[in-house]
Amino acid sequence: MENTFSNMILFAQTADTSGYHPFWGIFGVWLAGLLTLAMYSFLYKDNPVYKFAEHLYLGISVGFYINVTWWQSMKPLLFDPLMHDFGYNAMLLIPGILGITMFFRFSRSLAWVSRYALAYYVAAGAGMAIPAIMQASILRQLDSTFVPLWGAGTTGFVPVLSAILVFIGVLSVLVYFFFSMEHKGVVGKVSQVGIWFLMITFGASFGYTVMARISLLIGRMQFLLEEWMGVTLG
Repeated sequence: MENTFSNMILFAQTADTSGYHPFWGIFGVWLAGLLTLAMYSFLYKDNPVYKFAEHLYLGISVGFYINVTWWQSMKPLLFDPLMHDFGYNAMLLIPGILGITMFFRFSRSLAWVSRYALAYYVAAGAGMAIPAIMQASILRQLDSTFVPLWGAGTTGFVPVLSAILVFIGVLSVLVYFFFSMEHKGVVGKVSQVGIWFLMITFGASFGYTVMARISLLIGRMQFLLEEWMGVTLG
């Protein structure tokens, strides 16, 4: 079994299933429909049907990610190199041993052993994530903020207006978070403008999240009506 789990799913989706009994296709649609209704039953109240579907979903998810971790990480990046050329890839034993020590968390008396691997994992993850976050969330934001209010790159009404709004928004929000001065007079009025910019930003972010959840709901409703109930829409 050399293919990864994701490749197996892709194969299952694209393979010719004409030789298979249609019962399994119907069974899959009904199973997906009933599990969808079981999940949405939580809208009424917490009930055993929802708990069963929730535990089933979590169990399948854990099994899926264990399979993906084995076929996409552990086997090709650890075991295969060690089996192919142990001497050249002997350094891979270090992350392998650190990974094994994570299982010591299942023992109350030896759980402290896993802290070394966990500390290394957190430190390495932070070391890789912090520069990426700095680049994407801070430096890129600063670069987009340093735009001339007029002149090169801001020709036209819309670019000039956008640059002015960005300038006012950044300045007013920074003034709002400047707590060394009492927010009275001009400082207080500018900070109030910053509050408006913050509220607009939070509202847009929340609206984007709601819109994404609504799109998921629409997809499930289309599945229930078209594939499960056979209702033709449009």
